[in-house]
Amino acid sequence: MKPITEAYKDFPILNKTHNGNRVIYLDSGATAQIPQVVVDRLVEHMTQHNGNPHRGSHVLAVEASEAYENARDRVVEFINAREREEVIFTRNSTESMNLVAHCYGVNNVQEGDKILITVAEHHANLVTWQYVANKTGATLEYMYLDETGHLKDGEINKIDEHTKIVAFAHVSNVLGMEFPVKELIEKAHSVGAIVVLDGAQSTPHMKIDVQALDCDFFVFSGHKMCASQGIGVLYGKRALLEAMPPFLLGGDMIEYVKEQTTTFNELPYKFEAGTPNADGAVTLHAAIDYLESFGMEQIESYEEKLVAYILPKMLEIPHVRVLGSTNPKEKHGVIAFTVEDVHPHDVATIMDSKGICIRSGHHCAQPLGAFYNVAASSRLSMYLYTRKEDLDAFLDVLKTVRSVMGYKD
Repeated sequence: MKPITEAYKDFPILNKTHNGNRVIYLDSGATAQIPQVVVDRLVEHMTQHNGNPHRGSHVLAVEASEAYENARDRVVEFINAREREEVIFTRNSTESMNLVAHCYGVNNVQEGDKILITVAEHHANLVTWQYVANKTGATLEYMYLDETGHLKDGEINKIDEHTKIVAFAHVSNVLGMEFPVKELIEKAHSVGAIVVLDGAQSTPHMKIDVQALDCDFFVFSGHKMCASQGIGVLYGKRALLEAMPPFLLGGDMIEYVKEQTTTFNELPYKFEAGTPNADGAVTLHAAIDYLESFGMEQIESYEEKLVAYILPKMLEIPHVRVLGSTNPKEKHGVIAFTVEDVHPHDVATIMDSKGICIRSGHHCAQPLGAFYNVAASSRLSMYLYTRKEDLDAFLDVLKTVRSVMGYKD
């Protein structure tokens, strides 16, 4: 097994320079970079096996079909789904969440029912449930956090006999913190509610076992875990998926079409209308192979060490505020922060001038920002290719931000 400290060498883009500086990529929470081995797998597929899956008996169609379905089997193994029929390919976590909202939520929630989420949710796991509540007459309620990013005492008790859906992030994309997954899922199931778990920020960084989690739906995106953009996954328990109507209509999701009636294909194809993103599926397969060549446990442990290294140093810098917990053991590679009197976009621009890529804005979590009275923040997010020298360079620039803006500390 290759040492994880050497992983950065596998990513060609990290050799890029900007303004005379080596590019330091600290925005993996938005999109991870792609290792050469994944690029090579995609090129090999596109130049040797490019055909339309499930739509032909010639050699290229057959090979494309095999590559697409092999990727599905790899995902089944990676997240420990019970069977391949429970793994649906989508464009991303957002589309997966919309599929659940439209096909399950709208058809299983009614007036008087309650949908419960946390105030920290990404808009993909928030606006979708606003839509379902408005469409059905159900009530959308929130579980709120304390200043350190933990659920306030008693919030879990909002899950009651009126609750039909509990949806929340496995790991917050802003706070970098894991919610009490086991407790929330057990409480939801005790009242007959189903759980939709957003794994966009957890799947790239830790071992996922959907059977052990016992969530009803689980979503994640390939582009956050070293695959290409445009490929995502929805896992759902088979009984729930079987009972749901299709999301999109068209080719490949049908069984038989007459002039006035249509019968739909079996799982998982019922939810995969049109020509699929075989290229994306191939990169997801390759990315999973790459990540597991290090082991997800080693990736998680490595990132824990990075957080333990940088977080205390950030807290020592005057005028820097870290959102959520300041305990390194509670951060999963994501640290959102503000610099007093300096807009996050200015922080990001100063960083960019030195070749350092971070995120700035509301991070698609505006209700969380409003709850903390923070309209925007800066965010650094790490991955297996992040090095301590990258973090040192970030810290050096962070210390200068206020002086660059004209402040005298």
